[in-house]
Amino acid sequence: MTSSELATWRSLLDTTEELRRVLGAELQQIGLSPADYQVLLALSEAKGKRMRSSELARSIDWERSRLSHHLGRMERRRLIRRDDCAIDSRGAEVSLTAEGRRVFRRATVPHMRSIKRHFADALTPEQFVVLADVLVSLQNHLHPYLLARAEDGRR
Repeated sequence: MTSSELATWRSLLDTTEELRRVLGAELQQIGLSPADYQVLLALSEAKGKRMRSSELARSIDWERSRLSHHLGRMERRRLIRRDDCAIDSRGAEVSLTAEGRRVFRRATVPHMRSIKRHFADALTPEQFVVLADVLVSLQNHLHPYLLARAEDGRR
């Protein structure tokens, strides 16, 4: 790699980390961690607002043990509920509670404003087009690796 390519790579890492830090701090101000929001978002998008815990772990790319501990904390705050899975006694289904839906709805508008302020407002429409193209290229390049990783997670 050239020094320019390495500098661009480092800039990507630093910038995405700074965006995560800023957005996470603003989520904390409304009572959610970025991890809470990630779980609530996945559940809010799921059919019936519920998912098997193994499916949830895969969808947000977390290890099952990390998810289990985090779900315990969210359950104590009444944001989610875990129930035994009707079709597999070894699994659990995770669902949004009424409180979880309320907290997620309350957090979404300020979070979207924060994303707009710290990300979208920094780019021109032309830059968005270029960025989207770059991201598609990266995703297409990584696709075989992502598929292999997903397959490993199912074993």
